[in-house]
Amino acid sequence: MSKNQRRQRAAKRIKDGNGRALKPFRWWQMLSRALFYLPREVDGEQGPGQVYAVDVPYWQRIATEDGKGKAHLYLDGRHHAVSTLPAAFPVEAGFIEVMPSAFGMRRCHYVSDNGSDRQLVPDEKSAEGRRARMDRDHPVRSRLIGALSLLVLVIAVLLVIPQIVEYLTQIPPVEERFGKFTSPVDLPWWLNIALGLAAATASVERATRLRYSWLDSMAQ
Repeated sequence: MSKNQRRQRAAKRIKDGNGRALKPFRWWQMLSRALFYLPREVDGEQGPGQVYAVDVPYWQRIATEDGKGKAHLYLDGRHHAVSTLPAAFPVEAGFIEVMPSAFGMRRCHYVSDNGSDRQLVPDEKSAEGRRARMDRDHPVRSRLIGALSLLVLVIAVLLVIPQIVEYLTQIPPVEERFGKFTSPVDLPWWLNIALGLAAATASVERATRLRYSWLDSMAQ
């Protein structure tokens, strides 16, 4: 499916907003909400204030039957539109694309009509905003944490996947077709749980930087 087709399908999911005011971000919402801004530009330069804001309450994914949740678009601080996720909101000279992951945000970018794109600015009080501030103020520490998260994911996938394959090949129809696989790794249940928790934590850290790959899919 092409990008234009995905955007056309996403446009059908958009509904008008109710005009309510955007609530400020609170520190206790770091794990339950994401808030991003598209800064105003004047003659190509960033100007004061924000025109658009994208608010994604993570808890709505639990409250909805399909588990997709919603993204809310605010214009000048007022509720402008709402869409189920993934969302693509049409704005001046482009779109705002919003894609979630199981651990947070996968993408929240402004894509212009000429094909260029840039990530929206996270609220300073949000988990994404705090992580971005660390990247600015402590780049070395930030890179080390990012590398550690990736290493944890790689180790977890390498150790857990063979065990999952062994379990699947014990299912009679699968064993008849592919044969039985014996994993070279046999870890105790508590260590597998610890690996799963470590992988989930690493993916949450990566989600605060809007990083996503097949490793995060495996962690999910």
